[in-house]
Amino acid sequence: MPRFLNTSATNYFLEELIKTAKDRLILISPFLKLNDRIKELLADKDRLKIDVRIVYGKSELQPEEIHWLQGLSYVRTSFCRNLHAKCYLNEETCIITSLNLYEFSQVNNNEMGVLLTREDDAAVYRDAYEEALRIIRISDEVRISLERVAAEGDEAENTDADGRQGKLTTSRLAKKLGIKTDALLAALTDAGYLAHSDGGKHTLTDRGAAIGGEFVPKSRFGAYFLWPDGLTLPSL
Repeated sequence: MPRFLNTSATNYFLEELIKTAKDRLILISPFLKLNDRIKELLADKDRLKIDVRIVYGKSELQPEEIHWLQGLSYVRTSFCRNLHAKCYLNEETCIITSLNLYEFSQVNNNEMGVLLTREDDAAVYRDAYEEALRIIRISDEVRISLERVAAEGDEAENTDADGRQGKLTTSRLAKKLGIKTDALLAALTDAGYLAHSDGGKHTLTDRGAAIGGEFVPKSRFGAYFLWPDGLTLPSL
C-alpha cells in the first residue's frame, strides 16, 4: 500500500528513486533548479545511458548549470505550460508529492507525499505512469540552452538590452512567424545562418551575419541571437 512521506523522507526516497533507476527515469516538477546531490545522481545515470526525462514549467538554472546539463547526452528536457504536478518515477517506484525539484523546497519547506511501487500498488502506479507519459506528450521537448534563457526574459519586442532597433530575438521572431523557437532554430540552421558547434550549441555563421544576424554573448538574460524583423526563410 502507499507509504506517507514527510519532507525528509521525500528527499531520501527521491534520491533512492533516482539511484535505483535501471531503465527509465521521469522527473516532473514546475520548478527546475538542481542541487549538487541531484546533479551528481543525474550525471551517474547519464554515464550508465539511462533514459532520463525532465519536465518543467519554469527553469531557474544558472548559465554554468545549463552548460553542465548540455553535456548530458541521455537527459532530455521538456517544457510544459501551466505545469503544477510534482511526480517522480522510475520503472519500479513513483513519488507523488508537494516537493518541487528545487533546492529551496528540499531544504526549507514543509512537504508531504506518497510513495507507490509497481509491485504493491500496481493500478495506482500504472495510472500515475500513464499520466506522466501524457504530460511528456503535451510538452515541448527542448535542449536547454542560453538561447532558451534569453527567450524567457522580458526584453522589449523590437530591441535588445543594448538598444538595437529593428531586430528580434529568436523567440520573438518565432512568435511573430507563428512557430516554435526550436523549429525556427532548425530553419535558420538549414538556411546556413546558424551552425552547430562541437558542444551542440548554435553559432552564427558568416552567412547569418551577412543577412543581419547578430550574436549577443552577454546580457542579464544570458547569450542570444538577434535577427532582422522582416527576415523570411524559404523552408517556412
